Order: sequence, then structure tokens, then C-alpha cells
Amino acid sequence: MRILVTGATGYIGGRLAPRLLDAGHSVRCLARSAGRLRDVPWADRVEITEADLTDSATLPAAFEGIDVAYFLVHSLGRADFEAADRLAAENFAAAAHAAGVRRIVYLGGPEPADGESPSPHLRSRAEVARILLESGVPAAVLRAPVIIGSGSASFEMLRYLTERLPVMVTPRWVHNRIQPIAVRDVLRYLIGAADLPPSVNRGFDIGGADVLTYLEMMRRYALVAGLPRRIVLPVRVLSPWLSSHWVGLVTPVPNAIARPLVASLIHEAVAHENDLAGLLPGPEPLGFDEAVRLALGRIRDADVETRWTSASGRDAAAEPLPSDPAWSGGSVYIDDRSRPVQAPADQLWRVIEGIGGENGWYSFPLAWSVRGWLDRLAGGVGLRRGRRDRHRLRIGEALDWWRVEEIVPGELLRLRAEMKVPGRAWLEMRAEPDGSGGSVYRQRAVFLPHGLGGHLYWASVLPFHGVVFNGMARNITRTAQKPMC
Repeated sequence: MRILVTGATGYIGGRLAPRLLDAGHSVRCLARSAGRLRDVPWADRVEITEADLTDSATLPAAFEGIDVAYFLVHSLGRADFEAADRLAAENFAAAAHAAGVRRIVYLGGPEPADGESPSPHLRSRAEVARILLESGVPAAVLRAPVIIGSGSASFEMLRYLTERLPVMVTPRWVHNRIQPIAVRDVLRYLIGAADLPPSVNRGFDIGGADVLTYLEMMRRYALVAGLPRRIVLPVRVLSPWLSSHWVGLVTPVPNAIARPLVASLIHEAVAHENDLAGLLPGPEPLGFDEAVRLALGRIRDADVETRWTSASGRDAAAEPLPSDPAWSGGSVYIDDRSRPVQAPADQLWRVIEGIGGENGWYSFPLAWSVRGWLDRLAGGVGLRRGRRDRHRLRIGEALDWWRVEEIVPGELLRLRAEMKVPGRAWLEMRAEPDGSGGSVYRQRAVFLPHGLGGHLYWASVLPFHGVVFNGMARNITRTAQKPMC
């Protein structure tokens, strides 16, 4: 089938497009700016057309020849998001009908219980669903609660709140029931909905295997992530408005997105039917714990070390994309430095590959020694392991308190820390030719904090980075510029 995906630069659309390709479909992605899809790994496999759903004149060419069209856009983050999404849905529906599209698929939000006044976010989702169901084109509306996957705004709120706050004062809505669903299950349902018979024109509730309160979700997230049990103190005085500002203060999720999402949490989000599963046979949806493990790269019964440089060990649906917002994916602290070297790259590389052990770390030896002693007192390996060969390194071997994780001879050395720290740390060094006979030394330290202790640790060592890491870069380049014997 020929499929149109709107919202391909967003969280769900960016993960759906390559899976539709893998299922054998031809995919066209609609974007206001084609440049935003330039760097996604599947860009050369799709057709990209520039159009704007709020401008109906730009749409006919995008819908021409399309069998199934996915509406996966929303305007959260704009003050007028309800009006913007209404206009986009009306234009989408009219263009799909005029082009003879056979099926519309929309991912919306849960419906509040009878008698409840919906939040603006859920009210907008329901309005878009109504517009699409009344378009004259058979539509499948999938109503999803909290989606569990790295990059999902709802999941990122849960992640940051739980990791950064061992003690939380929370509003009453933490006791509301939610049926969270793994992003891989959402994608499976979305793909399957393209093949529903023409007679199907309705909404479907979708959810995961577990029904939990938000409080239980935070505590179970902490358990999966290896964090101490979180202490939660619900209070009545925190309104949704106050809660959204509190979330904005604690997490990097923008207030304009956090506010409508938090306002929606006053409603329970539990599936009232499971009809779609009967129409689309497949595996049972994942439970909450397994969905979190996949999102964090912690695969059960597998010895997988998730790297900051790749998504190794993650569910493929949780892999980061260039179009994901900067605040998604959890906290990452980076110290990045580079210096020009008046020596060829191979000469610089010999210094890089010879680092550690008897050769030292080229910066503030006393500081490295003290850190090694402290690590040994904490039960770590310290600096006592040294290195096997004075001049050569191999992947997997120990190097003082580091492990060689990656090495590209002449270009790259990446070390993974095995010292006792509240998180995971890497040190990366590169030698790059500058095109004029010299080279550039690039050095990057990366730290993924674990819980509040990880954030406090980074803050405590940050004042020393200028001395240690800057001195390291300076002395490595100086050594590389000396005549080699």
C-alpha cells in the first residue's frame, strides 16, 4: 500500500515510518520542512513532501495516490493548540476524502469517564477524532493512555520525576488509575489498523497488560531502574495548575507541554474495551515493568550494556532519532573539548593509545591518585590495574579504572568507567587530520547520572573539570607535538 505519514518528525511518526517500510509498504512523509527529516536513518527510503496541514492549498499533491493516511500531529506547546489541531484535522479530512484515501488512522488520547469534564488536551484529542470519523473516509481512532518509551513526553515526565526526587510531594491525581502501554505495542496496533476492513469506522481503546496508579508507576519505575524506593506524600492543595509548574521546575519537559499533560492526569485512563486485539491478532501487550526495561535498555536475562553512543540493548522502537526533542532520553552530562595539534594525526594517536598505566593521564597526577584511593575505599578497582602493553590497547581490556569499549586504530579510543560512581561514565578521545598536515584532538567525557545522587555527584566534580580535563587535553596535545624518538 501507499501510505502517508503526517507527524513523521514527531515521536510516534518517526518510529512508525521505518516499520511501515519494513512491512513492505511505500511511505510518503509530510513535513513542513523536509530538512527536519534529512538526518533520520530511513530518509533515503521514503518520499518526503513539504506541506502544511493548516494550509489546505498545499495538501492535494501530498495525498495523491495514497491508500492509507496517518494523522499523528499535535500542537502541544502552542497556546492555541486546540484551534491549530482542529484546523489541521479539518484540512486533513477534506484532502483525504478528495483524494479517495481508503483509510485514516489516528492516535488519540483516552476518553474521560461519563460525566467528567475533559481537560483541554483530551478535549482536543476527542474533537480531532470526531472530525476524522465524520470525514467520509473510514477511520480507526486508537485511544492510548501513557506511552512507555524513551522520547514519549509522558514517559519522560515519569522518568525525570522519579529519578530526580527520592522524596516527592504530589497531588491527589497520583492515585488515579492508568493503563500504560509500551511504544512497541502502539506501533503494532497502528500498523495493523491500516488493514482493517472498510466497514470499520470507530474508536478503539488500547492499553498494556497492567493497570496502575501513577504512584505505583513511579515506584515500579524506581525498582526497574535500580533506584531506592521513592517516598511519595500526596497533598490536596496541589492543583493541576500548580502541579504542572512543579513538573516544569523538576523536569526539562517544557511547561507548555507539561501543563496540558498534567491537566489530563486528573482523569483515569483505563481501557473500557479490547476490541482491536480481536481484529488484529498478535502477542499480548507488554506489562509496565518490561516496557520500562526496554525503554531504559535493560533487557531481562541478557547481559547488554547500553552505550550512550548507540541504542544497543534497547527496544528498536526506543532508539533515539535526530528529530527527538533535546529533553528526551534522560539526563546526559557532557564535558567536550578540542585543541589544534601541530603534528600529524598518527603522531597524536600514539599518545592517545599510550594513555594510562605507567604513562599516566597527562593531568594533575595527585588528583587521579586521590580519586583512585577513594575508589578503592568504596570497594572499586582504583588505579591499580594499569595496562597490559605500554603502547597498544585492545577492545575489552582493563586500563586502570576504565575498560576499553571501542577502539578504531588511528582515530578513536572510547573508555567506559568501572569506578564506583552513581551512574555510568565514558571518556572518548579522537585524533582527526586537519587537512593541512596537522591534526585536531577531540576529548569528550560523558556521564549518565543514576538518581539524585548522580546529579549531585556531577555537580560536585564539575569545579574540578577545568583543571583535570582541560589540563589533560592541553598536555596530550603538547606531548604529541614533541619530536618522537
